[in-house]
Amino acid sequence: QVQLVESGGGLVQAGGSLRLSCVASGRTFSNYNMAWFRQAPGKEREFVASIRWSGDRRMLADYVQDRFAIDRDNAKNTVYLQMSSLRPRDTAVYYCAADDGTQKKLEYEIDEYKFWGQGTQVTVSS
Repeated sequence: QVQLVESGGGLVQAGGSLRLSCVASGRTFSNYNMAWFRQAPGKEREFVASIRWSGDRRMLADYVQDRFAIDRDNAKNTVYLQMSSLRPRDTAVYYCAADDGTQKKLEYEIDEYKFWGQGTQVTVSS
C-alpha cells in the first residue's frame, strides 16, 4: 500500500500561481510512476500530468502545457505540481496518484493508477 497526502491548494486570482505537493509513504517511492488528476464539480476526473518513476520523462495534458510543470524528489518521497497562469477553468479538486510500482511505461489513463490521495481544492477566481 502507498499512502498519499496532498497539500498546497487554496484560493488564487486568475493569472496567479500555486505549487501542490504530494508526500508518499508506505513503499519505495522511486518505483512508482506518479500523476496528478483533477475533478471539477459535475465533471469526470481528468488527467493533468504524470512523471516517470526515474524522473526522466513527463507527460502533460494539452490544456496545461506551458502553464503547469510536474517534478519529483525521490529523496523526499514527494511529487510536485507547479501551476502558473491559473485560469478559472482550472478550479477543481486536484488528486495525486501512484501506479502499481513496477517501474513500467509512463501512462496518462486513470485506470493505470492504483493509489490515490484525498485531494486538495484549488479555486481560481476571475
